[in-house]
Amino acid sequence: MLWLSEQQKFGAFFTAAGVVLFTLGVMFFFDSGLLAMGNVSFLIGVTLLIGPQKALGYFMRPTKIRGTICFAIGIFMIFMKHAFIGFAIECFGILFLFGDVLNIIVTFLRSMPVIGPILSHPSVAPFIDKIANVNVLPV
Repeated sequence: MLWLSEQQKFGAFFTAAGVVLFTLGVMFFFDSGLLAMGNVSFLIGVTLLIGPQKALGYFMRPTKIRGTICFAIGIFMIFMKHAFIGFAIECFGILFLFGDVLNIIVTFLRSMPVIGPILSHPSVAPFIDKIANVNVLPV
């Protein structure tokens, strides 16, 4: 069982709400209101979850600055009602910021019953491996 402080519980809630609102914004044909609320909730959640100092330290790392800039420009474009362009730029920022975690996520998803065979399919696996930077040993 995870032992989280009250601040971290609120952070987990805001992060999850941000992801849900962001997904709904995409599903409703790039509704800029939902995308903006999702972005703000996600940023508040991450800040509460790991703390302001660690969040600022993560986003301002020299290796993550390109992702931070793309993410911020994407959020700004969404606030200016250019939802599709902002979403595209923000996706690049998310890949630059959290790209090193994708290989862990893909490896975990491949062990799941339903999605695992789809991600391991010979026509899908090379594409996913290239995006997530998964190193596969030749066997």
